[in-house]
Amino acid sequence: MLKPARKKEKDPEGRMPLVEHLRELRNRLGKAVLAIVIAAAAAAVYYQDIIDLLTEPIQKSVGCATPFSELAKQSTGACGNITMSGLMGPFTLMIKVSLTAGVVIASPVWLYQLWAFVAPGLHKHERKYAYGFVASGVPLFLAGAWFSYHVLPAAAVVLLEFTPSGAVNLLPLDELLDLVTRMVIVFGLSFELPLLLVMLNMTGMVRGSRMLGWWRGMIMGVTVFAAFATPTVDPVSMLSLATPIIALYFLATGFALLNDRRRRLREAEGPADDEASELDLTPADIGEIEQVSATRALPEQTSRERVNGYDDVT
Repeated sequence: MLKPARKKEKDPEGRMPLVEHLRELRNRLGKAVLAIVIAAAAAAVYYQDIIDLLTEPIQKSVGCATPFSELAKQSTGACGNITMSGLMGPFTLMIKVSLTAGVVIASPVWLYQLWAFVAPGLHKHERKYAYGFVASGVPLFLAGAWFSYHVLPAAAVVLLEFTPSGAVNLLPLDELLDLVTRMVIVFGLSFELPLLLVMLNMTGMVRGSRMLGWWRGMIMGVTVFAAFATPTVDPVSMLSLATPIIALYFLATGFALLNDRRRRLREAEGPADDEASELDLTPADIGEIEQVSATRALPEQTSRERVNGYDDVT
């Protein structure tokens, strides 16, 4: 009769052989890819709704097939027609949009798989910080994406104002979706800058006073970054990206100053009851070492008599 196989006990610190690490990585990558494929298949069913959602700001602002919005009426009246090119263009665009939407929809799954692979190697306080950074980073990225989605119509109006009189603008749908995707990614990642500064301050690498001293260079650097990072070259998109990042930078600086003040107060109070005191590693004099050794030496045995079978030293 075969005995049931015993389950291997997991190391509490997440240690395992290299082969086990590779096997776990393969399993988690497989689960992440499977989730993306399933989400992409579901997104393909709602392909037209996704296209309408992504192109709605452009259609309402500068689309020739729809009535102009109030923002477009204030411009020169230039408009653009969204077009497709090539026989395989629509099918290729459907695959591309479905996969992109699948990655976004399945993000909770593959992010969890990534976290489950990395977390066993982290200490308890590192996990606590990681939870806080993830909880703050996701809303910041979504805020940047939402901001770019609402800035794009104004940027499109500004760009089409340069259209020569009598010319017709053709807006390829694949290029338009690439533009929307790049703006969402650029704005979302740019909004993560304050979180990076807070992380550096929490680890003690950057002081809040130093961050405050960088404000002139930071304003200039963010403005230059926004000019090159935005896919469009208009000043509306540049200022729309630079302004919230600068505001978030000053918020991060304020948090860093408060954190430094809290750290100084904690250091002034000394270690808590459940914390270990700092060791004195300064070398002692030879005389002190000899004195300590002499005082800690065992007393000489003055008698050979045994009490209950033991001598006095024992």
